[in-house]
Amino acid sequence: MTKEEIKKRVIEQILEVAPDVQESEISDNENIQRSLEIDSFDFLKILVALSEKVGVEVPESDYSKVSTVEKMVEYLANRQK
Repeated sequence: MTKEEIKKRVIEQILEVAPDVQESEISDNENIQRSLEIDSFDFLKILVALSEKVGVEVPESDYSKVSTVEKMVEYLANRQK
């Protein structure tokens, strides 16, 4: 899966968990939880769904490494099977 495909999946999952958010509000470099007012449970739902779609699990110890869309895409791309 390319980085562009992963980014598309990340954005799809954010929009699914936070339906009030518009795609234009999602910044590549801002903290997802803070900028979109997503709580930790919803953030976890995004990570679980991405784990299923991309095949990469994010352990809790790495949550800080996936705090923005850009970081999340890099993390998932570098750990694909």
